Amino acid sequence: MKRTFRKAVVNSFVQWFDADYHATGAAAKAVDIDRLNWVRCAPFIIMHLGCLGIFLVGWSWTAVATAAALYFVRMFAITGIYHRYFSHRTFKTSRPAQFAFALLGASATQRGPLWWAANHREHHRNSDTPADPHSPIHYGFFRSHAGWFMCNRFYATQYNRIQDFARFPELVWLNRYDKAVPFALALALYLCGLGLEHAAPSLSVTGLQLFVWGFVISTTVLFHATATINSLSHIFGNKRYDTGDESRNNFWLALITLGEGWHNNHHQHMGCTRQGFYWWEIDITYYILKTLSWFGIIWDLKPVPVNAYNREEHLPAKKLASAA
Repeated sequence: MKRTFRKAVVNSFVQWFDADYHATGAAAKAVDIDRLNWVRCAPFIIMHLGCLGIFLVGWSWTAVATAAALYFVRMFAITGIYHRYFSHRTFKTSRPAQFAFALLGASATQRGPLWWAANHREHHRNSDTPADPHSPIHYGFFRSHAGWFMCNRFYATQYNRIQDFARFPELVWLNRYDKAVPFALALALYLCGLGLEHAAPSLSVTGLQLFVWGFVISTTVLFHATATINSLSHIFGNKRYDTGDESRNNFWLALITLGEGWHNNHHQHMGCTRQGFYWWEIDITYYILKTLSWFGIIWDLKPVPVNAYNREEHLPAKKLASAA
C-alpha cells in the first residue's frame, strides 16, 4: 500500500513537467479517479498563494499595466484560439500561424491546446449531464469551476477526441510539455523587470514585481475569469434558445471574457466564429478575429446561420420567462 502511494506521488510530481507521463490508461488504473490530486495540482495552489507577493513587492503602473495587457492578450488566446479554433474549428489558418497561436494559448497556463479542446468537445457532447466534466447543475460550483481538472479522471489528454489536431507533432509536443511556455513567460517577465530596474529606475519596477504582477496575478485572474463560463454561465443569465442544457447568456461575463459570456448563443450554434449574435452583444474576440482575417492570417470564418435570427427558434415567451 505504501509503495503504491509513493509511486502515485512520484508520478504526480513528474507530471508537473511531462503531462503525458503515464497518461495512457491512467484514469482507469487510479483507485479513486474523482479524488483531487493535490500533489499534481500543487503549482496551481502555489500560484494562488503567490498573489500574496504583492505585499512584498509593492506595485507600479508598469507592473499593473503589464498584468492587464497580458490578461487581455491571453484571454483572447483562450477564447479565440483554444476555444473557437482548436475546439470548434470555426475558422482556418496556416500551419505556422496555427503553431504560433498554440504558443500564445499555452502562455495562459491552462494546459495544452489538445487537452483543453478535447475536454471542451466532451463538455458539448454531454452538456449538463452527469458525463459533463464541469456541470454546476450536477456537481456544484467548486467542481465545475476548478475541481474537475484537479482530479485524476480528467488529467490525461484524450487524444482520440482531438485526432484532427493530434496529427501535428509540434502541437503534441506543446501539449505534452505544457509548462514550457508559461515558464519561459515567467522568466522573461522577471528578466525584463530586472532590466527596467537598472535601465529605468524612475518606473519603480523590479524583476520580482513584474513577475508577481505580470505572471502570477494576471494568470490567476485569467483562470478564474475563464472558469466562470464553466460555472456561472450555467447558473446566471438568460436563455434565448432551448439548448437542452442550462447554458445562459450573461453580459457581464461576456465583458470579462471578451465575448464568451454569450454562452447560450454558442451552445445553440457552436460552429460559428461569432458568439455575440446581435450588434449589442459585445464580442471582442470576434472583432479581433475579423481583423486578422482582413490581413489574411486567418480565413473562412464561419458566419452565424440565418435561422439563428428566426423567432421560431427562440424560446417561447413562457419558457423564456421561466428561464430568466
